[in-house]
Amino acid sequence: MRIAIAGGGLGGLTLARILHRHGIAAVVYEREANRSARSQGGMLDLHPESGQRALADAGLTARFQSEARPEGEEHRILDPAGRTLVHHTPQQGPGSFDGRPEIDRRALRDLLLDSLPRDAVAWHHRLTKATPRPDGGWALTFDNGQRIACDLLVGADGARSVARSLVTDARLSYVATLVELSIGDVDRRHPELAELVGPGNLWCVGVNQILAAQRLGDGSLRVGASLRADDRQIGDKRALLDLFGDWDPRLTALIEAGDGTVTERRIEAMPTGARWPSRRGVTLIGDAAHLMPPVGEGANQAMLDAAELAGQLAANPGDPDSAIRAYEEAMFTRIQPIAEMSARVQAMMLSPTAAEDIVRFFTRRPAEPALTD
Repeated sequence: MRIAIAGGGLGGLTLARILHRHGIAAVVYEREANRSARSQGGMLDLHPESGQRALADAGLTARFQSEARPEGEEHRILDPAGRTLVHHTPQQGPGSFDGRPEIDRRALRDLLLDSLPRDAVAWHHRLTKATPRPDGGWALTFDNGQRIACDLLVGADGARSVARSLVTDARLSYVATLVELSIGDVDRRHPELAELVGPGNLWCVGVNQILAAQRLGDGSLRVGASLRADDRQIGDKRALLDLFGDWDPRLTALIEAGDGTVTERRIEAMPTGARWPSRRGVTLIGDAAHLMPPVGEGANQAMLDAAELAGQLAANPGDPDSAIRAYEEAMFTRIQPIAEMSARVQAMMLSPTAAEDIVRFFTRRPAEPALTD
């Protein structure tokens, strides 16, 4: 069986790795020219029940623990005047992996890439078209002119998935704007900002807007401004600073210290509860299947999708369509409450009462329900 995985993000690579461990060959077709063609973003926390479970299925737990930073779980929340609202520190001791240790996305992607045979990833292959073949399977066309045939296509090609259109006409909705910049070598160049952010995450929460920063393993800071969805254009740091003009200068220094230009991204989401009737020879994982606001679940659920799909294919090697149906039904059931929760958290974080709501979440009593799992 020829398996093509469109997209070499965390979900696609996890799927290829676990299939490889089961002796099932698959090729990942990735649009980027090579592994270092672009920045892979900030850091993420891997949850024991999803991301860490997938890495265990991939046989990569020890390597993950060598790259992860448990201290990155520290979380500081300030108001626009710079007053500390919450200072959350990991309950586990130094070096503990009992919680949700942080890892740079780049390090996690490299870990997965290094675990695969060299010919398992075809770089500079962005899927542009998939056409059903008369005898089953798909004819795939890529932007570099290459064409290949496969029996099973797994769409792991992210928010703008081409494979998604093969199974559903679900439309994305615009839910927020994220403006990003980075600060390199922060300990030497901006020690005051290094101290402000600490070893993990900083959120500065205002009315309908958040200024956040996170420490990466390479000594840099990744800074992001989350804004409500509208069609304004944030062209440079000056325009961004104007939006935070009445905030404490110690906080807006995170914007002023940014290296280079700002990057603006529309944050979009699929409808919660989106599903599709199973179709022979094709399925989706990760953002292609269930794009959600970025509140901590996307990468974890993509990796769990990969682990569960790989497990079904390994258990049903002679009937991949049955494996796909079983995977999709379980995935739909698992994802709906998580997507609903993610939408609520996204709305809460950019609301007029965001500071009060977030403080209440982080300081709730043990018997009170959490907003996230």
